[in-house]
Amino acid sequence: MSAAASALPFLRASGAPPAEFERPLSDLPLTVLVGVTGVGKSTALAALTGTDAGMRVLPDRREVTDTVMILPATGGAPVRDREDRFRLTAAYRDAHPGGMAQALGSLLADVRHWGEAPVFDGLRGLEEVRFAAQAFPAWRFVALGAPDAVRVRRLLGRADAFDQVGAGGGGALREDLGALTGVDAVFTPAELDDLAALAQAGFAPADVLAKVKIVVSERRNYDPVAAEAFLRTLPPARALVLDTVALDPAGVAAAVRAWAGGEA
Repeated sequence: MSAAASALPFLRASGAPPAEFERPLSDLPLTVLVGVTGVGKSTALAALTGTDAGMRVLPDRREVTDTVMILPATGGAPVRDREDRFRLTAAYRDAHPGGMAQALGSLLADVRHWGEAPVFDGLRGLEEVRFAAQAFPAWRFVALGAPDAVRVRRLLGRADAFDQVGAGGGGALREDLGALTGVDAVFTPAELDDLAALAQAGFAPADVLAKVKIVVSERRNYDPVAAEAFLRTLPPARALVLDTVALDPAGVAAAVRAWAGGEA
């Protein structure tokens, strides 16, 4: 773990022995949200925190990724393009098979600030989830899922400045979508037809192409279906799998509270 992890608030790398008020995150009963971009983790988390002011939410995946994986690899230069970030995080996983789970579990937390049972958003894919479940038995997992086409529409709706990627392409949108590397492994031809039709609904073709490219690129690195299948093999007290199309944010928050026995 890079010493750069000390830049995260009230968290630090576990090189030196912990102070009296510090605990390894690997030992704490974390509640970990699991899911890829656009499944509704941030919205669900907002619903949860809105009903529990005492919930302590750790710095999110972006912050930990920037501090521990991206900035050390680039000499401190920020990276916004999703394709470049996926490439850098894949290189980190080559050296650290547990990926984000391994990075997070290596940190010490000031429990005066984070409490004894914080929440983290989030892990992605089978490798991260399996590593976390096997290496950190105190952790519990809430997986949120949504179809890939729904994720594209949500990304278009939220207009997040972080969701940047070089879209490329100059022909008809449907042709550009079909030319994306790996797109056939994620979307059917009918789904691509529907996504191309979003241009007729007022969305800029370049934006649609960029959001589809994000989803396809992410799916090359993380398999949400395999992660959910693995979580279903865990005892129910350790894992909850929810569909964010069937449940609205309030429904997700209610399901998580019920699963956690009234504790966030």
